[in-house]
Amino acid sequence: MQRKLNSGCTIGGNCENINCILDLCQNMNDTEGCFNYLVHEDLDVIARYFTTRHLSTDEVLWEEGDPCLFVAFVVRGHMEIKKDTEFEGKQVVVGIYGRGAIVGVLCVLDGSPRAITADAMDDVDLLILSSEKFSLLLEEETDLGIKLLKGMLFAVSTRLKKSMSRLASIF
Repeated sequence: MQRKLNSGCTIGGNCENINCILDLCQNMNDTEGCFNYLVHEDLDVIARYFTTRHLSTDEVLWEEGDPCLFVAFVVRGHMEIKKDTEFEGKQVVVGIYGRGAIVGVLCVLDGSPRAITADAMDDVDLLILSSEKFSLLLEEETDLGIKLLKGMLFAVSTRLKKSMSRLASIF
């Protein structure tokens, strides 16, 4: 059974419905994270560069080794991030990310393959920014692109600080 979203979109793939995109952008604007540096007026402009994706529980967004074609912003739900181990078929969970988080940002900057697997722990709503649209945003709306980049850097650096603290607490 497909879940019906407020905007009229349903689970099961990418959506380019502007109402759905704006709804998710506004929802992200209310969180601490990647959209921190954006003001409400920026949302109408930046929404043109995004699509959305709605995942069901256990649906895989990408697998380790896949090409890196987009970055995803978690608006609702939780994504489980896993890394393959040296033991065939075994993975270790390296993160669980919820509302306000960004996943897949590192490879979108350098074009390398996905270093991790990302799948939905529950129903998830994502804002998707393709590599192509990201470049276009930086070219066409430079100031807005810089604001988004600042938010992305903020989110990644916050995550790194938390990871270092967790690692240090083990020793």
